[in-house]
Amino acid sequence: MTTNSDVRIPDAVREPMAEPPPARVPGSVGDRVFAGIAKGAALVIVAILAGVALFLLLKSLPAFNGQPNQVAGSKSFVAYVAPLLFGTVLSSLIALVIAVPLSIGVALYISHYAPRRLATGLGHVIDLLAAVPSVVFGLWGVTWLAQQLKPVYVWLAANAGFIPLFKGPASGTGRTMLTVGIVLAVMILPIMTAICREVFRQTPRLQEEAALALGATRWEMIRMTVFPYSRSCIVSAAMLGLGRALGETMAVAIVLSIGGGITVNLIGSSNPSTIPASIALNFSESSGTGINTLIASGLVLFVLTFAVNAGARAVLARRKDFSGANG
Repeated sequence: MTTNSDVRIPDAVREPMAEPPPARVPGSVGDRVFAGIAKGAALVIVAILAGVALFLLLKSLPAFNGQPNQVAGSKSFVAYVAPLLFGTVLSSLIALVIAVPLSIGVALYISHYAPRRLATGLGHVIDLLAAVPSVVFGLWGVTWLAQQLKPVYVWLAANAGFIPLFKGPASGTGRTMLTVGIVLAVMILPIMTAICREVFRQTPRLQEEAALALGATRWEMIRMTVFPYSRSCIVSAAMLGLGRALGETMAVAIVLSIGGGITVNLIGSSNPSTIPASIALNFSESSGTGINTLIASGLVLFVLTFAVNAGARAVLARRKDFSGANG
């Protein structure tokens, strides 16, 4: 008696095994073309950046080597650019301090707390705010916000004048460094919120459910899963907002009451200008070495933004191993 296992099937009767599909040959023409295009685009960006830096450097040499009487205000270039650099950094830091917690809070509400319909509507409003021109924010700041903040500044000078930031006397127009910082914060808030919102939504759902299943509250779940996963992107959003605040021109030129040197008084009428606003307000009336001086201040701003971005990249590189977004 034979069993099925004893029956030998002739080789001619056996069905031929299906051959696997041919593997894609690495280094095909399409891959090489795409790699070449990508590499070329990267080289073009680097070349443009190097060209801008070289142009700024060459045009700035007369201001660096010129006599003090050839620089605006008849002083050395360092003495000229120091108040501008201070005003640029101060206004941007004020904006960042205000915008970062607000953007994170709004993004969390949209992604984890608000009902779906409300979250969709808020998301659209945030995206639309990011498209508003800066001159509109400047007009809003000088015509409405500054007027509303005047009594606040008087109160701060009377009750918190022992703090150098609110030493006073309070400005009678409200066009102060603090007003500019608030306007810049409103300007960078939409783009930072949009980035944080999308990153918060990408947090792995299984991690959130696991934290809730272990008894964590919603805030504890956000603190243990959402924030660690999104830390690097939050820093990137903050640096992107800071870059826009550093380079903002029209809103600052419209709102700020310019006059005075370096001061930490945020509510006074004497405020240092910023580098972009100074270039925009003075370039059309400058000539000769004056133009070189303005270009040299632009070089300082270029170096500042480059240093800020490099510092942000260094922070992200140090935190890469602890960020879920980086794998």
